[in-house]
Amino acid sequence: HKKVNKYKVIILKKNPFIPQLFANLAIIDGRASEAIIKNLERLNIYVIKTIKCDDVSEPISYHPDIVMHPINHNTIIVAPNVYDYYRECFSKRGIKIIKGERYLSCKYPEDIAYNVGRIYGHAIHNFKYTDEKLLFYLKKSGLELINVKQGYSKCSMAIVDEKAIITSDYLIYKELTNLGVDVLLIESGHIFLEGYNYGFIGGACGNLSKDVIVTTGNFNLHPDYEKIINFLKKYKKNLLILNNDMIIDLGTIICLYC
Repeated sequence: HKKVNKYKVIILKKNPFIPQLFANLAIIDGRASEAIIKNLERLNIYVIKTIKCDDVSEPISYHPDIVMHPINHNTIIVAPNVYDYYRECFSKRGIKIIKGERYLSCKYPEDIAYNVGRIYGHAIHNFKYTDEKLLFYLKKSGLELINVKQGYSKCSMAIVDEKAIITSDYLIYKELTNLGVDVLLIESGHIFLEGYNYGFIGGACGNLSKDVIVTTGNFNLHPDYEKIINFLKKYKKNLLILNNDMIIDLGTIICLYC
């Protein structure tokens, strides 16, 4: 029994945003440039472009991490606003899709219900506004809930490894550092998101595998470029740049192996 319990704990701590094998499917903002899409497809990755969620603000209306959250590597919970479209997309790929309870709307914090960060057995969010069904599955998975003020928790976290992230949010940095997570705190800004002063680093990245991190643009214009590159090297991660322009917040590139 002890061996079985230990095995379950290990599985629970695996992050659904990190495919255990090289991803063969990526969910990406439907407005992503042709260059970004083609570079993913060259890796034999099937790309699902998001549709617009008309009920949230325009800049984030196509962001994957606004309308969905992977419970595990083959189960995704989706906002009821756009559920029918993704039910069709995912059912063809062998992915289980669950309809969320909470409808999204334009005014913050009514647009954050599914934007939950995940790292090493922890779920990070402002849980006052988390979708009720998503919260049920997070608890069912045995995750420890870490409440923070930042509603765009996933957007704010670039996942590097099972116990390592990059963020510009100080409160997330403080909370997760206290939990033993290795957190690189970077300067906010320098990531493009039309309609906002800036975007978040988590929204500009994705994980193609345990070893490969993908980004929407080049970090070389970021003032903490060297810190970011050294942090990735520390965890022996390969960085794949999909476009040589400025990095753009596309609401996380959610990558799966299915």
